[in-house]
Amino acid sequence: MRQSPGLNLGKVLGLTGALFVAALASLTSAQSAEEPDLIFKRSTVFKWLTPNDKLATYGLDDPEVEGVACHFTVPERGGFKGWIGIAEEVSDISLSCSQVGPVIFKAKFEQGEDVFRKRRSLFFKKMQIVRGCDVKRNVLVYMVYSDRIIEGSPKNSTSSVPIMPWGIGIVAKCADWIEK
Repeated sequence: MRQSPGLNLGKVLGLTGALFVAALASLTSAQSAEEPDLIFKRSTVFKWLTPNDKLATYGLDDPEVEGVACHFTVPERGGFKGWIGIAEEVSDISLSCSQVGPVIFKAKFEQGEDVFRKRRSLFFKKMQIVRGCDVKRNVLVYMVYSDRIIEGSPKNSTSSVPIMPWGIGIVAKCADWIEK
């Protein structure tokens, strides 16, 4: 194979591979930053040869409101379909959110804005955590629910976070941060 002068095929392939690995690493770290932290799992249904059905509890920080963390518990299907990732997960999800530091709003938000969303089946179902503000009581309100393209689920859970003083700081008013 004839190469043109000044062009080394080995260097080009090496540089291309290094760029690919760097891009993959940045993509992976960006995705993992958005993923909730697994706190623990507990088996609920024993399966002989395949993974058990489980309840998994996760934690996440509100990406737009510093000082608020949410924890949610979701059922995870075991069995063969759960093992290979094609089982449709049920809509039973619980939610608890708390103030874990001084509340600092990073940007204005809309009532019912998504905080987190994750697919719960191969194509049609997704879980969503949304945020709102109870202006009268100065309380952040979080709701988790799952929906499908054709038929949603009425199963949901709600958690309230009253914005309290933390240290000697001034208490933020969520009403000041709602987009009008």
